[in-house]
Amino acid sequence: MTKYRSKTKVAGVALAVASLTALAACSSGGSSSGGSNNNGSSVVKVPGGIGSIPVAPAGETKKAGTITWAMAPGATPNWIFPVIPSANNSVYNAFNFIYQGWRPLYWTVNGVVPEVEQNMSIANVPTYTDGTKTVTIKMKSNYKWSNGKPLTANDLLFAIDLIKAAIKVSPANWAGYTPKHFPDNLVSTSEPDSSTLVLKLNGPVNPTWFTEDILSSVIPMPSADWAKSSASGSVVPPSGWNPATMTSVFKYLTSQAKSVSTYTTNPLWQIVDGPYKLSQYNTTTGAFTMVPNKTYGGPHVTPMSNFQAVAFTSDAAEFNAVKSKSIDVGFVPAANIPQLPQVLRLGYNYFGEPDFGMNFLNYNFKDKTNHFNSIVSQLYFRQAMAHVEDQQGWISAFMHGAGAPAYGPIPAYPKSPFLPANAASNPYPFSVSTATNLLKSHGWTINAGGTDVCQNAGSGASQCGAGIPAGTQLKFNLIYNSGSQLITSEMTDLVSKAKQAGINITLSSSNFNYMISNYLDPYAPANENKWAMQDFGGETNSTYPTTFSLFNTGGSNQIGDYSNPTADKLINDSITSSDPAAVKSEAAFLTTDQPSMFEPNNDYTWAWKTSVSSTKPEAWANLTQYYSTPEYWYLNS
Repeated sequence: MTKYRSKTKVAGVALAVASLTALAACSSGGSSSGGSNNNGSSVVKVPGGIGSIPVAPAGETKKAGTITWAMAPGATPNWIFPVIPSANNSVYNAFNFIYQGWRPLYWTVNGVVPEVEQNMSIANVPTYTDGTKTVTIKMKSNYKWSNGKPLTANDLLFAIDLIKAAIKVSPANWAGYTPKHFPDNLVSTSEPDSSTLVLKLNGPVNPTWFTEDILSSVIPMPSADWAKSSASGSVVPPSGWNPATMTSVFKYLTSQAKSVSTYTTNPLWQIVDGPYKLSQYNTTTGAFTMVPNKTYGGPHVTPMSNFQAVAFTSDAAEFNAVKSKSIDVGFVPAANIPQLPQVLRLGYNYFGEPDFGMNFLNYNFKDKTNHFNSIVSQLYFRQAMAHVEDQQGWISAFMHGAGAPAYGPIPAYPKSPFLPANAASNPYPFSVSTATNLLKSHGWTINAGGTDVCQNAGSGASQCGAGIPAGTQLKFNLIYNSGSQLITSEMTDLVSKAKQAGINITLSSSNFNYMISNYLDPYAPANENKWAMQDFGGETNSTYPTTFSLFNTGGSNQIGDYSNPTADKLINDSITSSDPAAVKSEAAFLTTDQPSMFEPNNDYTWAWKTSVSSTKPEAWANLTQYYSTPEYWYLNS
């Protein structure tokens, strides 16, 4: 599944989970697949983990070379500047491309455990004082820029000032922005020393949310080299970072980022603090190669290998590369899960785990075509749609058992301490007859296999609902990401099941990058009547899974303009209170209210050649969470 990077990249209390090797062997119910792992034991196929991660032998020879890694079809990187706009806010741009060169303040995944990995964070854990209104951040001393200059608090302040400038030009210019929140709530900053930045906010925040959502989205940048408004311009010192100057700097850096043909030649992009710097970039396919940053101060293998990302046009083409052994690290599409024994015989290890996030079909609450905005505003309709979704059928048929259900914004697996009781089992189980009865009891004439028609117009309990005239037909369009065979299969089945209840859906194919650039509200208003439903993939979460910015009114990550005052209050409670029950209450309400149609999470399964090892097992496991950390990989033969 392809993933949009949620602006609410949130995290919190670490989940208590088994070790990687134990996780792969434990079962909470389910059946074993055919085949065996590298140790000859059976491979367990259960929600939450398939395969295993062998630990590299102590003293194994470590060699450097070029390690190839497969990219998802239609989701290649197309943005390099660490101020990431909404239209480019995918995990493929952020986690797998930008983060290789520029590290965020806090690294929020550790293998399959979505927690802060402090060893990979470039700042120490922040401290909160003054009723959580003052945040003190201290940069680590072991990180520096590739040109030898130190990484300082000025570089963090520079990033924050650039974000302010970006938002001033357009709110769409920083994906993490929601009005009245960061950086709007930033009253002042100060620097007690060259490595410390103090933020004073205008109100209390949930420290977990602010650290692992907001601060983890801020990427320090080399202010001593980038604080200029032209290639030949002078670098502006911090004393000159006024709003007008920073707007000029932002516009210059943005213009350079739009010139993808110069990604490898522009000296700006060669100044990095991460483990890699870009050496090759194919403007046609998005394929790229990165070479090690020799001054990288974070944990890594010695010697480091080149990181080569390979582009593919389809899941089938990518899996053919795995079968031909022409790729070192590749994913196994859901359709090919039954071929995992063959993958083992070819000389690969593999491990799969659901992403801790959401896969969903999004509703457009502003699409006025055929009164869809009024139809989708009715809870009974969203409940009917949930009833025609066959989650267990999809897991069995399209994921071959390698997946887990998800009934709300917090998936049933991986287990979260914040999972509400109503999301542990399906509140709207698959039943076409139940969906039909819901529509019939609300004034629709049922035409199974055809198109239902509103007969009893009005806003009464047994009527179609406000804004739905008599004679309105229950038909609309659904745009889906055809680059994913899994999404294609799911949407085809959904349309078939919905048709049995008289819900007439017309499918239209697109691709991931186009969809997130053109159909995500609130920054694509010209297209608000072009889609009623869409499925591009999903969103990533972390352990503190608030949907702030996704489902709150006016949120920066809004996709279809869902708005509900109860949801707004619960979401606000989640980000301003340290009470963990707040986010649980939020998730419970959204599970019932169905702002989107939540879908099961497939195991995101990765295979890597036995000739490639890692100094850290989590570096293989975190591939399942859409992160790549090749600085730990090496050739062992």
